[in-house]
Amino acid sequence: MTGPAPVLLIGCGALAREIAWAIDANGWRHMELTCLPADLHNRPRAIPGAMRAKIQAARKTGKYAEIIAIYGDCGTGGLLDKVLAEEDVERIAGAHCYEFYAGTAQFEMLAEEELGSLYLTDYLVRFFDRLIIKGLGLDRFPHLRDDYFGHYRRVVYLSQKDDPDLLARARAAAARLDLDFVHRPTGIGGIETFLRRRAVPAHEEGRVDVLQEA
Repeated sequence: MTGPAPVLLIGCGALAREIAWAIDANGWRHMELTCLPADLHNRPRAIPGAMRAKIQAARKTGKYAEIIAIYGDCGTGGLLDKVLAEEDVERIAGAHCYEFYAGTAQFEMLAEEELGSLYLTDYLVRFFDRLIIKGLGLDRFPHLRDDYFGHYRRVVYLSQKDDPDLLARARAAAARLDLDFVHRPTGIGGIETFLRRRAVPAHEEGRVDVLQEA
C-alpha cells in the first residue's frame, strides 16, 4: 500500500518554524518544506521571481504531486499571485502572516480598533534588533524613529508560542519604540487549518524534513 503523494510547501523563511511545527505535530510525512529567504520582505519586488524559480526547480525533479505556497502578498502588489496563477500553484489566503496567524476576523477587528498598529510575530520579536533597529538604521540614527513610527500608536504582539522570554522582549520592543503594547496569543491555527484541508494524515512517527530555511 502506497502512502500519500509528496507535496512541497514553499514558505516564507519567517514562517519556517511554525510551518514545520504544524507538519510535525500532525505527522504529515508526505509534506516537505522549503523556504525563500525571510529578508526578501525588504526587497518585495524579488519575491515573485524567487518563487517562480523555486517552483520550476521543484517541478524539474518530477517528485511532487502538488506544490503549495505558504506566503502572503507581502508587498508585491499582486505580482506574486500573478506568478502563482501562471504556475498553477495555490496560496494560503491572506495578505500577510499576521492574517494567517490571527485569522481574518480577528485581524480585521484589531485593525478597526487601531489602524496605527505595528504587528510583531515570534519571528519578528526574535530578530527585532536585526530587522527593525539595525535594518531601519535606528541604531545609528535614532531620530528616524518618528519618521518611521510617528503614525503608529501601539505594538500588537501575535504570539505563536507561550514563551515568557519572547513576551518580555516584545514588551521591551514596544517600549523602545515608545508605543503602547497589546498581546494576542494566536498559535499557528491558520496555517494548520489550511494544511489540514489538503493533507492525508500519516500514521508514522517522525519529524518533518525541512529542506531549506532562511
